[in-house]
Amino acid sequence: MQTDEQRIEQLKALTRQQLVLLGEDAEREGLQKTPLRVARAMLDLTRGYNEDPHAVLNSARFREDYQHMVIVRDIQFYSLCEHHMLPFYGRAHVAYIPNGYITGLSKIARVVDIYARRLQVQERLTLQIKECIQQALNPLGVMVVVEAQHMCMQMRGVEKSGSITTTSDFSGAFNQAKTREEFLELIARNNPLS
Repeated sequence: MQTDEQRIEQLKALTRQQLVLLGEDAEREGLQKTPLRVARAMLDLTRGYNEDPHAVLNSARFREDYQHMVIVRDIQFYSLCEHHMLPFYGRAHVAYIPNGYITGLSKIARVVDIYARRLQVQERLTLQIKECIQQALNPLGVMVVVEAQHMCMQMRGVEKSGSITTTSDFSGAFNQAKTREEFLELIARNNPLS
């Protein structure tokens, strides 16, 4: 396996080559450090490949006899579309109904971040978050809603600024329409803390 330093050197070379192919002078003062900056940014934007989301959830898994909905909403995330490697960003809302175990609330947000910090499509991101929580905690049900803006749609192609894509996935108790509706109603409310 390559070290980060080796990966940075290879990414720098690729970025420099891109600059030249685009017609730029890679030695120009403003671009001299660009390959290094891009290499470091790419490693940071894809750091989710180096983290185990199941281990994160299990690191703060506690026995608790609570069997009602736990919701962590408005989890901000940033990701890169795997089709164009342009950003998409937005909010994830996650709910689960414990079945003997809960996890630290910040761990839910970390799971979202780990999967978002990979080359992604929004549909897979939604599914991966749901499946990870289902597998790690074995709750009575999980539901995830992701709302995002995609730069590949806003700054190129159809150029539709402000468009929002919403995806959802659910399991267990959320297969019941009433439970799903309760979750959707709760995440639609204005935040009383702001």
